[in-house]
Amino acid sequence: MSAEHTNTLYEAVGGADALRRLSETFYEGVLADPLLAPVFADFTATHVEHVAVWLAEVFSGPADFTAEHGGHQALLSAHLGLGITEGQRLRWMELMTAAVEKELPDDALLRRRVVEYFDWGTRIAMDVSASAPGTDLGEPGPTPRWGWDGLA
Repeated sequence: MSAEHTNTLYEAVGGADALRRLSETFYEGVLADPLLAPVFADFTATHVEHVAVWLAEVFSGPADFTAEHGGHQALLSAHLGLGITEGQRLRWMELMTAAVEKELPDDALLRRRVVEYFDWGTRIAMDVSASAPGTDLGEPGPTPRWGWDGLA
């Protein structure tokens, strides 16, 4: 790892503003996409901000998602009953990868690590989405942290 990759992913992506732009760009595409729009039928503008706050925490920025929005348990529970298909997950990844390329710094390793997080996370979301709303997921532990070497 080079010296330029000693900071957190949160710092490397450009902090909260960059994650907000990433989320905004991504959801513009999602809401216009015929395969993904139905998954986000209950989408609200606050979703963009919540995703940016989640990502900040995952990438070792402020832990505001846990403090203000219910943490890991709340994020997982929000996916219950969505019935996400592999086709939808793959399309989600395509749109997010395009947003990463548009909004994040031109750093191949940074972009790769961020996209690897999304690949990992969308697999969990798809798995959880197969369970009915209200399913007891048990205690998932704290919000995961993702860094230069993947899951911390």
